Amino acid sequence: MAEPQSQPEPLIRNISDTARWVAVYRAQETERPDAVFRDSFARRLAGERGEQIARSMPLGGDNAWSMITRTYLVDELIRAELQRGAEMIVNLAAGLDARPYRMQLPPSLRWVEVDLPEILDYKERILRNEKPVCALERIRLDLSDVSARSALFGRLGESGKRALIITEGLMIYLTAEAAGELAADLAAPASFHSWIVDIASPGLLRMLRKRVAAQLSQAAPFKFAPDEGPRFFEQYGWRPVEVRSLLKNAAKLKRLSFFLRLAALLPETEKSRRARPWSGVCFFTNHKSL
Repeated sequence: MAEPQSQPEPLIRNISDTARWVAVYRAQETERPDAVFRDSFARRLAGERGEQIARSMPLGGDNAWSMITRTYLVDELIRAELQRGAEMIVNLAAGLDARPYRMQLPPSLRWVEVDLPEILDYKERILRNEKPVCALERIRLDLSDVSARSALFGRLGESGKRALIITEGLMIYLTAEAAGELAADLAAPASFHSWIVDIASPGLLRMLRKRVAAQLSQAAPFKFAPDEGPRFFEQYGWRPVEVRSLLKNAAKLKRLSFFLRLAALLPETEKSRRARPWSGVCFFTNHKSL
């Protein structure tokens, strides 16, 4: 009797594997002569699995512009908040982000990465011979553990005066309820002064669900795209200060195809943000810190 054959391991096993995929696009941007940022660690961090995931995506390289623009905009918002006096950055679901190594940051800055043990262990192995430019701390934690994360936020909130929170690439994988609960927990410490969030519109969510690879939909389904847009977070203690469209900024960076350049010329309204595919990077401030 023949032995049952084991099923091959899927390329995307969980949300953490999407970090490998995004690292491929950072590597590709870095290798351009007109790169808008440089991440010399991205190719190593992506690894062969990341390359395979990127090749398997139905949209292929057409995904790159949004990831590149998001990275660029988050970099810009970080620099601006540091100039305003931020002394700590808390990067939730940090994945394979290499900003503490690649950006020009104050040596005194405290940078805290929070993510699952597997992805942080992997990153530490890849970067074991590299030196961060600031004080870097890694905390292994499942952010879905509400009591553990609340305790962590409390400890971090008490240890600094002005912190910037980053949730790059995280919120779209949460339910609206989970997104609201996380936002409320983040607003609790008054020292958590500001927050960088990227969000998608309902129109974009519908498109992504139709066009992304089946393996991504199964392992890491997209869920969160609030009808209210950035205003969704106001009820949880966060005031939107800046909202930067990925499409329009990608046009400025000259990272769009001809068709998308035409789309970027269309005016944006609150209604169009809900109905059309739209995504943006938002900068919020905590109501308690006003």
